[in-house]
Amino acid sequence: MKAQLLTAAAILTLGAGSLAFAQPPAAPPAAPAAPTPPAIVALPAKGGAKLTVTTPAFQNGADIPFANTQYQGNHFPGLAWTAGPATTKSYAIIMQDTDGPNGRIILHWTMYNIPATIRSLPADMAPEALPAGSSYGPNIQGANRPYFGPRTPAGPKHNYHIQVFALDTTLTADPAMLYPALEAALKDHVLASGEVVGLGSVDPNAPPPPARGGGGGGGGRGGPPGAGAPVGGPPAGGAPGRGPGQ
Repeated sequence: MKAQLLTAAAILTLGAGSLAFAQPPAAPPAAPAAPTPPAIVALPAKGGAKLTVTTPAFQNGADIPFANTQYQGNHFPGLAWTAGPATTKSYAIIMQDTDGPNGRIILHWTMYNIPATIRSLPADMAPEALPAGSSYGPNIQGANRPYFGPRTPAGPKHNYHIQVFALDTTLTADPAMLYPALEAALKDHVLASGEVVGLGSVDPNAPPPPARGGGGGGGGRGGPPGAGAPVGGPPAGGAPGRGPGQ
């Protein structure tokens, strides 16, 4: 009897080992998702035509003054660009932070249907003073939002791309438009594009941000109360969200 029990145990052990051996190997870890490209890459100009974009507030590749950030007033820096091709019907602008948390792009400001005769926006432009016929698009806080300057968190500087697009069309104005719809409407209509890039950093003299759930500081001109709170959101922006920096 004892020998029979030992034999049965041996058979069970061998069977279990065979089942374990037959298990398929674990799937390899998924490759990380490709980073979302900025708008000027995602929306290439036909023939690669270029615009020269400048701002009186800072040189391309230089630091953005704190006055143009949420830290100190959120004042619009001003913007100018060279003329698009003769067939240009309108211009659109997209401002993105390409150094958001976990590689996400944070959408700060969009404007579209800027008339083809307009090639500049004044410094300190009030939110309601946008050119006739033009519309604000979305930013990270939602649809139909004016300029929303940086509030760069502590750490490395962030790159803020203010991108201008000459279009062969005008868009249907939609105050509820979010970023995926805006990008889709611009696709295949870009005649020329250009950008100016500014560097954002934390203001060493700024008070610490409010605790989560405890309200928010004012965002200054162009931003509603609470605009100073850190925000995140899906890649390329487009919907309200929260995260560790902007």
